Amino acid sequence: MKGVIFNLLEDAVVRQHGMPAWDSLLEMAGLEGAYTSLGSYPDSEVIRLVDAASTALGLSPGEVLRWFGRSAIPLLHERYAVFFAPHRTAQSFVGSVNDIIHPEVRKLYAGSGCPRFHFHDLEDGRTGVAYTSPRRMCRLAHGFIEGAADHFGDTVEIEHLSCMGDGQPVCRLALRWQS
Repeated sequence: MKGVIFNLLEDAVVRQHGMPAWDSLLEMAGLEGAYTSLGSYPDSEVIRLVDAASTALGLSPGEVLRWFGRSAIPLLHERYAVFFAPHRTAQSFVGSVNDIIHPEVRKLYAGSGCPRFHFHDLEDGRTGVAYTSPRRMCRLAHGFIEGAADHFGDTVEIEHLSCMGDGQPVCRLALRWQS
């Protein structure tokens, strides 16, 4: 996993809980915490941090990932406003992830293993999302979607239809957008 993800996690924790909370998570996870944005680190390290936060806060790892995704969007906007500028709605922004955002991420952070999203219309008017990633962090994606809605002043209802965490080959979400 690219160091920028660790940097975002650190910033989110420090902003909402203070530097002692970040130091405590590192200690609980048995990690040093020296992450550079361009560096690559084992996925297991972010999982250890999520597990430490889960224990400390009494939340499930999925809830921690969702919080992180939602909290990361304002931080991403501060660092990469250019990704947000062309969009007026969260739906437009989220829909650009495969074609605009992730290719740019790969340019900035060579070797990054970005997840893949497939968007399609559902019969009931919702947007279907199929998420695939070897990391199986669909709850992080869930939080990113909520954070994007917050950023653009939109509302989104997200339903998990299937999850890789439950042994399914793909995570399937249904999104109902309200601008």
